[in-house]
Amino acid sequence: MDMICIYLFACRYRLAKDKAWELRFWRSVQNTVEKDVVRTDRSHSYYKGDNNSNVETLKEILLNYAVAHPHLGYTQGMSDLLSPILVELKNEADAYWCFVGLMQRTIFVSQPKDTDMDQQLVYLKELLRLMFPKFHDHLLKVDVTLGLLFVHRWILLCFKREFNEEDSLTIWETCWANVQTNYFHLFIALAIIILYSDDVLQDSLPSDEMLLHFSNLSHHMNGKLIVTKARGLMHQFRLLEKIPCTTQDLCSSNSAGMWDSGHVPAIECVGHENVEGCPYLGTSSSKLSLFSDILDHK
Repeated sequence: MDMICIYLFACRYRLAKDKAWELRFWRSVQNTVEKDVVRTDRSHSYYKGDNNSNVETLKEILLNYAVAHPHLGYTQGMSDLLSPILVELKNEADAYWCFVGLMQRTIFVSQPKDTDMDQQLVYLKELLRLMFPKFHDHLLKVDVTLGLLFVHRWILLCFKREFNEEDSLTIWETCWANVQTNYFHLFIALAIIILYSDDVLQDSLPSDEMLLHFSNLSHHMNGKLIVTKARGLMHQFRLLEKIPCTTQDLCSSNSAGMWDSGHVPAIECVGHENVEGCPYLGTSSSKLSLFSDILDHK
């Protein structure tokens, strides 16, 4: 009940603002929100039809979130993330707090900076180099950065537009569970590329055609197969004898006791001009201190 009261207070706080504030807020936030919510999941039975009150609820939650979190405000795509939460909970206050929690704990949404996206792509490129070198070699030919443009939407919207509702929610749960890694979404991306890139490699598609190819896969991919493949890839990554220092964070922020193997991979320095420039000393005998800490708890 306390959380409901806090939410109602936030609603009243926004509505009590003066006219000058309302005008600034409308220009910077509300105008964009109003345009987005009328285009969000309107084919879904929960939002279908004219004058649907659930669309208004979606808007109210996003506006209240933007007021309560001015450092994030609202960015396009947030309505896509909130929509299935509201469908599942069917309660405005509960959906609001669930959305707040989502924005606080996930690392691959909530208005990422360019540097955040760049880091995600670095990790994915290294995973491709290690686990799918054919595709990595193709990226080097066409331009690595432009070649991964199709991944941006996957990360920003948590794959929501790539799968049906059931598969999307399954993928969300596997990613947000943070089991063994906070970056399971990158193993999902890796699985999609491995499973659905035969035509890309066979026809040596350039970056713009790769973008079209993967965009056209939307709602034509097997979500359960991809999750299973991603789990297998994660297991393979954990068993590698060496991992590059550029991927060490892929297994960070795990709770103790999650690893079911005594294997500790060695760290191999890549991309540093000298040993001193590598935070892991650049030696193959250097171990991930995180892995060791986890094993100490077993």
